[in-house]
Amino acid sequence: MKAVVFLGERELELMGFDDPSPGAGEVVLEMKASGMCGSDLKYYRAPKGGGGAAALGLGPLSGPVIAGHEPCGVVAEVGAGVPEAVARRGARVMVHHYKGCGVCKHCLVGWTQLCAQSGMIVYGATGHGGHAPYMKVPASTLVPLPDPLSYETGAAISCGTGTAFGALQRINLTGRDTIAIFGQGPVGLSATQLAAAMGARVIALDISAERLARAREFGADAVVAPSSTDVVAAIKDLTHGEGASLTMDTTGAAEARAQAVRATRIWGTACFVGEGGNVTLDVSPDMLRRQITIVASWTFSTVGQAECARFVADRGIDVDHLFTHRWKLDQASEAYRLFDSQNTGKGVFLL
Repeated sequence: MKAVVFLGERELELMGFDDPSPGAGEVVLEMKASGMCGSDLKYYRAPKGGGGAAALGLGPLSGPVIAGHEPCGVVAEVGAGVPEAVARRGARVMVHHYKGCGVCKHCLVGWTQLCAQSGMIVYGATGHGGHAPYMKVPASTLVPLPDPLSYETGAAISCGTGTAFGALQRINLTGRDTIAIFGQGPVGLSATQLAAAMGARVIALDISAERLARAREFGADAVVAPSSTDVVAAIKDLTHGEGASLTMDTTGAAEARAQAVRATRIWGTACFVGEGGNVTLDVSPDMLRRQITIVASWTFSTVGQAECARFVADRGIDVDHLFTHRWKLDQASEAYRLFDSQNTGKGVFLL
């Protein structure tokens, strides 16, 4: 089969691999949709020969690694010892894209990315991912895809949308809240859509006019362009001078993180979701003397992924609207060149 491998320095290749066969406790999925996530770009942009490109064999695999950590498809083959209740041929499934030891206290409750043992695998980074016709994973990583949901929606829930849902759960968002969401890329836009569905008032922020227009479509009550205004003052103007009860940063940018904290009202909560980077805060005025809570949220558990899918299905939320571009695998070079501009909506490979 041909699969996408990131080479680094914004290059990728459709590389040949043997079709996978399941071992004991494993399944092979026929991919139907494999989403493109902003965190893929760190591998796409990484220097050749170092820096974390998935193609460099930095995980337990000895050679190139297939990209894509938002997989969704159908069970094609089932290995020995897998109960039918866990996986049966033809079942529609998502993948929780981490593998841990399976026995530590974090793995046992579905938080395999927090595995206390060494050797945790991230599919699409240190283990073969979903940008391929077939993908082999442990049966324990499977999460059912509700029948009303498309494979594209399942792919989004497998990382970006699921991450947004997990963060909103972490900060206990309710319909009484006003939340300011910094960044309206796929994760931020998902947070806007889900928060609006949960009844909250949403203020969306992004430097891209196109993304702010999309945020309006997804339920934002107000939008703020950081490049043309004092962000903290704008949010206070929209909240009777108090600031938002909740804020969320999905950008990972230092300035946006600091603004998110400073735009949070007294006794409010700021949530950091965007990966990497640093932030500098003046602890007393920014945090202590306003009784601010800062929460960190990293993706979701297998249980949380299933809850997100059921929430989306039960409320008829149009997650498919996130996707502005649908691609075939042989268009991967063009797809990632466009996605790298970070001015588009979400992209997905359909197989």
